[in-house]
Amino acid sequence: MTDCKKENDCKCEEDKRYCWICFATEEEDQAATWVQPCRCQGTTKWVHQHCLQRWIDEKQRGNSALKVNCRQCNTEYVILFPSFGIFIYMMDLADRLLYKVCPFVAAGVVVGSIYWTAVTYGAVTVMQVLGHKEGLHVMEEADPLFLLVGLPTIPVMLILGKMVRWEDYILKLWRRHFGRIPGLKNLLSSVALMHSFREYLINDSLSYSDPVSHTRALCGALILPTVATVLGKVLFSSVQSRLQRALLGGITFVAVKGGMKIYLKHQQFLRQCQRRVLNFEEHNDIL
Repeated sequence: MTDCKKENDCKCEEDKRYCWICFATEEEDQAATWVQPCRCQGTTKWVHQHCLQRWIDEKQRGNSALKVNCRQCNTEYVILFPSFGIFIYMMDLADRLLYKVCPFVAAGVVVGSIYWTAVTYGAVTVMQVLGHKEGLHVMEEADPLFLLVGLPTIPVMLILGKMVRWEDYILKLWRRHFGRIPGLKNLLSSVALMHSFREYLINDSLSYSDPVSHTRALCGALILPTVATVLGKVLFSSVQSRLQRALLGGITFVAVKGGMKIYLKHQQFLRQCQRRVLNFEEHNDIL
């Protein structure tokens, strides 16, 4: 008799409803609507309908089409919506369609804007290098398809060319092979510096290049045609062809800038080799 009573008490305890969200029981809220939305058993079997609705809203974050699963058994909740009228249904369908299409339209607008900006920059560069009249004449005589493909490649090639760090390769070769060239050993001030130099070369984890921001590379690449044209007019005024003057001016600018950059990096490297850590007493004496 006692065993039967215990079994009945256990069954009653199992059938007792607990909301796993607000932890309320059936006795505490008798008017609430209960639901068993998944395969869970025990204390996570039952949940208040309004508590589960609030929990689903938190998970969906305004996107009613997002699927929600049980956090315990991973069962997907089956959510039933009341039927719309035909007018509301069409409006909802249009809203969902716009939600999916707008990102692609926005991406197309951005890509199209970048493309036509590149085309405009390419046309301005051609007129700047060849001259206004000659540039217009060349573009009028060229095939339209060639212009649509060729003009936007001008800024692209300038930016890609800016990303080639040729100064670093030259500096790397010079550092690795400077000892074989007579007279260059005197550039280093001491044997200790020479030793530091060799240790630096052995360490492959050190980089020869410095980080360059994207904005710096972009601005440097886009301003190159203007600088090349100006230097060509100043330094190579005897050359008749505007294109040749611009090419010579650009080569001169890139070479001089690269040489100055190599010299600066080498001086920074020498300064790095000559650094030392002070004793604590020396630090106090300096202060």
